[in-house]
Amino acid sequence: MQVRPLDGIRVLDLTNVLAGPYCSYQLMLLGAEVVKVERPGAGDLARGLGPDPALNRDGAGASFLAQNAGKKSLVLDLGDGADRALFEDLLRGADVLLENFRAGVLDRLGYGSERLALFNPRLVYCSISGFGHTGPMSGAPAYDQIVQGLTGMMSVTGTSETAPQRVGFPVCDTTGGLMAALAINAALLHRERTGHGSRLDVSMLEASLSSMGWAVSNYLVSGVPPEPLGDQNPTAAPSGTFHALDGPLNITANQQRQFETLCRLVGAAQLATDERFAERERRRTHRAELNAELNSRLATRPAVEWERELNAAGVPAARVLTVPQALEQPQLEHRRFVTELDHPARPGQRLRVVGSGVTFDGEAFAPPSPPPLLGEHNAERHQLARRWAAAATEESAAS
Repeated sequence: MQVRPLDGIRVLDLTNVLAGPYCSYQLMLLGAEVVKVERPGAGDLARGLGPDPALNRDGAGASFLAQNAGKKSLVLDLGDGADRALFEDLLRGADVLLENFRAGVLDRLGYGSERLALFNPRLVYCSISGFGHTGPMSGAPAYDQIVQGLTGMMSVTGTSETAPQRVGFPVCDTTGGLMAALAINAALLHRERTGHGSRLDVSMLEASLSSMGWAVSNYLVSGVPPEPLGDQNPTAAPSGTFHALDGPLNITANQQRQFETLCRLVGAAQLATDERFAERERRRTHRAELNAELNSRLATRPAVEWERELNAAGVPAARVLTVPQALEQPQLEHRRFVTELDHPARPGQRLRVVGSGVTFDGEAFAPPSPPPLLGEHNAERHQLARRWAAAATEESAAS
């Protein structure tokens, strides 16, 4: 296996549930050694989350298994003197400290940013929280759905009759984790150039608003607040979900040439010259009428047939799949996006986990080991701390 970009980077991960573990999972896929520090007893809260009650009871809930493969697990009680000493040894050797406590929690434990810098001036210390560690909302609790509501994201999800609606997966947690992983990589490059660590404060609220694209920029730039349009693309028409004979079909004929080709292929070439639809802005104004015309013709054939024919002619189109159908696509198998590992809590069974969607020089990085059982690596914790400390000393001397 080729050397991974973050080989040799040591990440001390204090995070729970999703945003932080998703961040450290991305770092692990890129080669970092990630050590989860978990609370005695329950560990990461995600160990008890998932649709299988038996796995939840065993501390191997699906929510935990999904983004913790390839990591090590240490159980440490930061209220215990010996465990604090070991934690501080790990801090001295870490490149990255990642946490997603509410603002001020780590300070109260005695590990504020100034003290952390005394332990390790080269440390990249990254916090992920709902609203950031400064400002009037810094101490407020936050879950994904809370942030979805506060970003305005829910107000533009659904139709005018059904909005506001929650996006169907924890998008704000995931976006916060991705933004943190991006910032950590930038901070590691900055440290390579300057020799200094960084303090990163990631706000899920701000990261999510940043990711909302035109829904935010159209208002900031043009003063036009977005409205919920359900399965339709507000920027163009015909662009959205249509109805074939056997199910939904997404079509995005955003360009004039694509629109004219679509009209021809569905047997309605006259729509391209109809004054209601001939020009881009007129099509948006008369979206409902245009969609009705197209749906009446698309309903004559199965979605997969339209998908093939339209794509071949340069009109982007695809069926609307379920999650199980999506995961079985040959494209993902070709790209080695899903990896099979030994199941940590079910001997003899296999566990499937996803990758990052990025290949490096043609290689898709996969986790090297299954998700850890709670405290699985406690027996080697002192050797781990010594190895990290030795590596950090060597790197500091070399810089």
